Amino acid sequence: MYREHTRIVKIGDRVIGGGNPVLIQSMTNTRTEDIEATVTQILRLEQAGCEIVRVTVPTKEAADAVGEIRKRIHIPLVADIHFDYKMAIAAIENGADKIRINPGNIGSRDKVEAVVSAARERNIPIRVGVNSGSLEKELVEKYHGVTAEGIVESALDKVHIIEDLGYDNLVISIKSSDVCMCVKAHETLAEKTDYPLHVGITESGTLYSGNIKSAVGLGIILYQGIGDTIRVSLTGDPVEEIKSAKLLLKTLGLRKGGIEVVSCPTCGRTKIDLIGLANQVETMAAEFPLDIKVAVMGCAVNGPGEAKEADIGIAGGDGEGLLIKRGEIVRKVPEDKLLSTLREELENWGK
Repeated sequence: MYREHTRIVKIGDRVIGGGNPVLIQSMTNTRTEDIEATVTQILRLEQAGCEIVRVTVPTKEAADAVGEIRKRIHIPLVADIHFDYKMAIAAIENGADKIRINPGNIGSRDKVEAVVSAARERNIPIRVGVNSGSLEKELVEKYHGVTAEGIVESALDKVHIIEDLGYDNLVISIKSSDVCMCVKAHETLAEKTDYPLHVGITESGTLYSGNIKSAVGLGIILYQGIGDTIRVSLTGDPVEEIKSAKLLLKTLGLRKGGIEVVSCPTCGRTKIDLIGLANQVETMAAEFPLDIKVAVMGCAVNGPGEAKEADIGIAGGDGEGLLIKRGEIVRKVPEDKLLSTLREELENWGK
């Protein structure tokens, strides 16, 4: 397993690599200079389960805001830098727990060296990030287009620049919006380096398309043992990224805890509003820190059998439903009492 053998890197008070749990990351979409809005969003992300958060630092005002933001949050703060090396240094001086740069767009070697020196002074990691959209012209020509091999070569070239400056407190990130290319790039990179990898499908799209592309791409990558931190990149509220990442990790057996809700797709036998009920159950389940499976089934014919692998479940009937525990029918419940009955059971679970 690749992640069992990657280097251990400390980001604030969190540790990645070396077989440590895969951590969930997101990025704010507020203006970093707006401290109140940024802190408010990060606290929402924390509550949802975010473990590392990244903010963009395009201006001196944003770099200065990093210090105040960091004081008011409880997870490591990563500063995302493009082009201006001075912003990277300012973010480091203001207490960023990690910085994300692409040495290729920072500028001359002396500018990269200045950033590396600032990071070394505080012993904070540098995430070397390369996206398929910014692949160098010479690599595009060498590989006759944007390819997984070109992305990997670009990333390792940037890593070698920093290594040559005597620093190896690094995390690597290579991303593409092409799922198959992204998978191949990670497979190739994992064979060539032992640095921890941050994985994600960049520019994956909206809540619908982005979740599907991320689930496919990240699912393949993570299942192979590749990846130490992840981000499910979605066009929307970043809290949705955390929900998706948690479910993805749990589905792959990389996370435990939290209620897993399973529900049937409904059919002509369904006589209750199962779709609405299932959504309500899923929302309610997020309130309970229980490591159990809850089933929401559409009919009393197959419901008990389909729910037998769940710890608890409800199955709809005609104006009523069944409460089921570990495959056994406990009692009938009026349809309008199914949700409240399930809540009561969860509140008293294990008592």
